[in-house]
Amino acid sequence: MKLLPQTYLRTVGHSCLAALTGVALLCVGREASAQAASMVYRLGKDTIAIEQFTRTATRLSGEMVQRSGTAVARVMYDMELGKDGRPVSASIKRMLADGTVPPNQPSESRFKIGADSVVREVVFADSVQRRAFAAQKALINFPTFVYGPTEILAGIRKAGGKTDSLPAIGAAGGPQFTGFVSGGADTVRLRGGAYAMVLRYDSNNRLLSVDGSGTTNKAIASRGAGGLDMASIAKAMKPTGTLSGRDVARGAFGQGGMVLVDYGRPQVRERTVWGGALVPMDSVWRAGANDATHLFTSRTLTFGSLVVPPGAYTLWIVYGASGATMIVNKGIGQWGTQYDAAQDLGRVAMTSAPTPSHVEELTVTVKSQGPTRGAIEFAWGPTAMTASFTATVVR
Repeated sequence: MKLLPQTYLRTVGHSCLAALTGVALLCVGREASAQAASMVYRLGKDTIAIEQFTRTATRLSGEMVQRSGTAVARVMYDMELGKDGRPVSASIKRMLADGTVPPNQPSESRFKIGADSVVREVVFADSVQRRAFAAQKALINFPTFVYGPTEILAGIRKAGGKTDSLPAIGAAGGPQFTGFVSGGADTVRLRGGAYAMVLRYDSNNRLLSVDGSGTTNKAIASRGAGGLDMASIAKAMKPTGTLSGRDVARGAFGQGGMVLVDYGRPQVRERTVWGGALVPMDSVWRAGANDATHLFTSRTLTFGSLVVPPGAYTLWIVYGASGATMIVNKGIGQWGTQYDAAQDLGRVAMTSAPTPSHVEELTVTVKSQGPTRGAIEFAWGPTAMTASFTATVVR
């Protein structure tokens, strides 16, 4: 599926027009304020969310539009800041693309932030749910792809305040936390959000970039001009559909002999695969997307010296300078980030070969080379990684 490609801006009198696969982004005003900005979040060449925010000495407000599998969602947010630069009140509104409230969902979450407590009001059509939380100098946790408010954290950090773990309240649930840890060079890594994004700021605490390449989110964004017509963007956006579909590769090995691999199928989207943004060097990769990749076998499989009895397992891959290693793990039924090395059955070296042509969507093949020999191949981008095995009947 083709999503929105990169944004190209051109100035036209008092407005600018950005072409996003036919989506017009109207920018109003001669030029944006130094404190007005936008962030375009991309998976490779494809745009999946756009955020715009404006910051002054007393307020930080913005809006985010996100393309998900079945819908386009909008989030509007606003924070009033005190003299110390910390929020004293805030609001978060979630909407559909046309600005209406999703059915049976709250129209707004409001926050009043005191020195040692936070009061949150969740506003429904027929009621308001009010809760108070004990929390000193708390901040607000925002949804994914809302990163403009982290400029508040950057200001606290520059002033010498503690920012590794601060109390925070979100639109749902109880007390949480947010913060930074050093990311090396001039970057920090976010703590407490859904993803540990790497963030970079300038000397005025303005957010310059967001990098999720080291997380399962993978989105990357850089600062651009403000003044976008977010309502028009939301109306023109289309849902992404399933970003990483699920598939099952199957091989037959004699009568009743079955080997199946159930896996998610992420796409390259013009990114580096092996040893790059998608399969980082020397880290355990889920060998697919979303749920962990599962192996089911009715035969005993022997990968070199590793013997895998009939049953269910998960597969993982580590890519290094000397090549790839496949891990067979006894843990099953988990999400693809929940790897437990203590459950490893064993590891096997994989062979590498170029693919005949570019493979955009990860493709796993269980190759049957007769009733007793086979291989599991992971083809993605320009390269295929393969683990060969023998299959024997249990006697």
